[in-house]
Amino acid sequence: MAIGGLIGLLDDVAALAKLTAASLDDVSAAAGRATAKAAGVVVDDAAVTPQYLHGVVAERELAIVKQIALGSIRNKLIFILPAALLLNHFLPGLLPIILMIGGTYLAFEGAEKVWHKLSGQHDDEKPAVEKGPEAEKKIVSGAIRTDLILSAEIMVIALATVSHQGFWSQLASLVVVAFVITVLVYGVVALLVRMDDVGLKLAQRDHSGIQALGRSLVTAMPKVLATISVVGTIAMLWVGGHILMVNLGAEGTGWFNAPYEWVHHIELGIREATGALGGTLDWSFNTLCSAVIGFLVGSVVVGVLRFVPAKRAHSK
Repeated sequence: MAIGGLIGLLDDVAALAKLTAASLDDVSAAAGRATAKAAGVVVDDAAVTPQYLHGVVAERELAIVKQIALGSIRNKLIFILPAALLLNHFLPGLLPIILMIGGTYLAFEGAEKVWHKLSGQHDDEKPAVEKGPEAEKKIVSGAIRTDLILSAEIMVIALATVSHQGFWSQLASLVVVAFVITVLVYGVVALLVRMDDVGLKLAQRDHSGIQALGRSLVTAMPKVLATISVVGTIAMLWVGGHILMVNLGAEGTGWFNAPYEWVHHIELGIREATGALGGTLDWSFNTLCSAVIGFLVGSVVVGVLRFVPAKRAHSK
């Protein structure tokens, strides 16, 4: 009996191990699918973040990236994940509304940067650490606020991908997505902002070819970071506009379907008419329309926020 009991126990352990392995495989596969679905927003997140480091002295760059990354993890795990799971279970209709609020904020930030540039005004270029710790905290808090919106979009996209699974599988998959995406985004950001230092070290090597590569990196990185700053602004408009367009009509609110239906109809026409290039061209058209919507909505918010204080000041 003892031997039979031991064999039965081993069978149970083996069955449990197989079940656990299968569950882990399911979580891994689901996390992979969810990450792939959110890839577009991940790219935007990686493009937006470096602009916050403009003017920061080199010695503080990695420290600030680390602070932003930790804030991003907190955003995803402490604020977004519980709220998304609860809303998805009890009030799924609120999710698109929350996303549209976030999309409007992103559109506002992008439009504000565009109008600030067009106005010819210039920010103080003094490095943040020379202004004091408070300025560095402002950089980090601003980046974390923007990350909150992008992370919310990433996590909700990921949640939609695994919504057919049970609660615990959803939770495990989203935790994996949160860590993988945060490491990916801020690893790329850290690499970008320190690439000039890599170039300096390469320029000090003995080999002439390696020296030339190092000098090229040092010369190119300021231009690369300036370009990324522009891409980050466009990304804010693109993602903000796309969130508004999709959630306003196509994802269940049903308030105003016309923009999404119009863009989607033209996308299909482009795809059918252009053959192999259809996928790239219809995506480009969607992106352009999203950015225009983001700029228009963001500009309205910028105008309102500037008009209200001006009106109050005039009334006094």
